Amino acid sequence: MRKTIWLLLSSFGIMFALLSWFQESGIISADIGSLKGILALFAGTVLYFIVPKYLD
Repeated sequence: MRKTIWLLLSSFGIMFALLSWFQESGIISADIGSLKGILALFAGTVLYFIVPKYLD
């Protein structure tokens, strides 16, 4: 259970940081506001289901 929570939170954090980097570099709009968090949640969930397959 703890590993699952840790991987979900890590996936969200990674995607949020990646979206922030895209925002700073001008790839995505700087005024998306809270949409960035929602996008990070969805993309992090996808990342969560893809990456652990390769870790075990």
